[in-house]
Amino acid sequence: MNISYFGLGYVGCVGAACCAKLGHHVIGNDVSENKVNLINQGRPTIIEAEIDELVKEAHDKGLLEGTMDYRYAVNHSEISFIVVGTPSSKEGHLNLNYIYGVAREIGDALKDKDSFHVVAIRSTVLPGTNKKVGEIIEEASGKKRNVDFTVVSNPEFLREGTAVRDYLNPPLTLIGTDNEKAEAMFRELYKDIPGEFISTDIEVAEIMKYVNNTYHALKIVFGNEVGNICKGLGIDSHKVMEIFCKDKQLNISPYYFKPGFAYGGSCLPKDSKALRTLAHDLYVDVPVIMAIDPSNEIQKKNAVDIIESKGKRKIAILGLSFKSGTDDLRCSPIVDVAETLLGKGYEIHIYDKNVRVSQLTGTNADFIAAKIPHLHDIITDDLDAVCSECDVLVITNKEKEFADVPAKYPHKTIVDLVRQFKELDYEGNYEGISWGNINGNPAQNDELVRDMAKTEF
Repeated sequence: MNISYFGLGYVGCVGAACCAKLGHHVIGNDVSENKVNLINQGRPTIIEAEIDELVKEAHDKGLLEGTMDYRYAVNHSEISFIVVGTPSSKEGHLNLNYIYGVAREIGDALKDKDSFHVVAIRSTVLPGTNKKVGEIIEEASGKKRNVDFTVVSNPEFLREGTAVRDYLNPPLTLIGTDNEKAEAMFRELYKDIPGEFISTDIEVAEIMKYVNNTYHALKIVFGNEVGNICKGLGIDSHKVMEIFCKDKQLNISPYYFKPGFAYGGSCLPKDSKALRTLAHDLYVDVPVIMAIDPSNEIQKKNAVDIIESKGKRKIAILGLSFKSGTDDLRCSPIVDVAETLLGKGYEIHIYDKNVRVSQLTGTNADFIAAKIPHLHDIITDDLDAVCSECDVLVITNKEKEFADVPAKYPHKTIVDLVRQFKELDYEGNYEGISWGNINGNPAQNDELVRDMAKTEF
C-alpha cells in the first residue's frame, strides 16, 4: 500500500520506517527541511534502538522518501497518518493547532483527488478530535466524509527505547472507525502484525491512550507507596511485589476492571483501611492509597444522584447484599444508598431472595440494626410485588432473574449499577452508573415526568 506520514518526529519516524519494513511505500512529510533531508539520505530523525537500520534499509529499497510538499504526499498515497505533536498547556489542555493545520493541508490536497482517501490520527488526542478533523477536511476540500474520504483513529502504544519492537510486536492493534472500507484497508495494512486487531467506536479509540498511560502511572505510584510502607516495617518490598505479580487470576488480570458500583463486603473495606492505618502509624504519606476510600464513597453518591435525578418517589432496590449469590450485608454499598434515600423521604422497597430478615443473625443482624433498623418493613422476596409497586428499578447485582426486568416491566425507569445488560431496546428510561446510554429505543429520549424534586441537605 502507499502511505503518507505527516510529521517525522518520534512517532512519525518509527511508524514510517516500520510501515516500510512491512513492505509498504511510505512518504514522510514535515515542515522541517532538515528532517526531510535526513529521510532522503536514509538516516532517521531520532535516536532510537534499531531505527537506523530500518530507515537505511527502507531508503535503499526505495520504500521510504521525504517531502515538504503535502499535496504530493496526499496524491501519492491511500492512507495519510497524522503524527504531529499535541503539546500540553500548563492547565493540562492539549494544543491541537498542529493537528488541525495538517487536516487543512490534507483537505486542500484532496480537492484535486478523485479516489477515496483515509486519514488516520496517530497522535494522542482527546475524544472529539476525530470529528473535528473530519469537519475541517470537509470544509477545506469541499468533499464529504465517508463518501470521498474518512478519518479513523489509530493510537500508538510505543515506549521510548523499545519503540520499533513495540510497533512490530504489539499486544493489540486498535482502530476507531465508522467506515467498513477503512477497516478493511487497515486490516490489510497490519496483516503481518501479530496480536489482536480491534476495530471499535472512534471515541473509544481516542481515549484509550490516556486510560493506558494513567493506569501505568497509577501502577508506579502504587508500587512506590507499598514500597515506602514496607521500608517503614523493614520488609523487602521487591519480594512483596514479586509475589503480588504472580497472581494472574486477580491481581494482574481483567478482574475488577469493569466500571460499576462501589466495592463492599467484609474484606476490601476492612483491609484497605488497615493498610492506610498502618501507613499513618509509620508516618508514611500514601496519597493514592488514602484516596481509595473517598473515591469509593463518591461512587455511592453518584448512585444517589442518578436515582434522585429521575424525580420519582417510589424506588425499588433489586439486591441488598454486596454481590449476587450471597446474603452478606457487611459494608454493602447499596445499604448506604438506601439509608440516604430513606433519610430524604423516598419510599424504598427492597427485593433480595438471599436476605431473609427473619433469619438475620450475627454480623448481618448487628449491621442492619445499626443501618436500617426498620428493614423488616421494606424488604421482601417477591420480585414482582416490588417492581410493580415502584417507578424506579435499581439493579445492584447480577442475579440472573434481573435479566428479564426490562421485558416484564416496561415504561419504568431502570438505574443499572452493574451493567446487567450489554445493550437494550427498552420502552422506558435507562441509565447506567458509569457508561453511556445503551438503550436504543426511542422512548429513552422521552421527557421524564417528575413527582419529587431532588432534595439537598
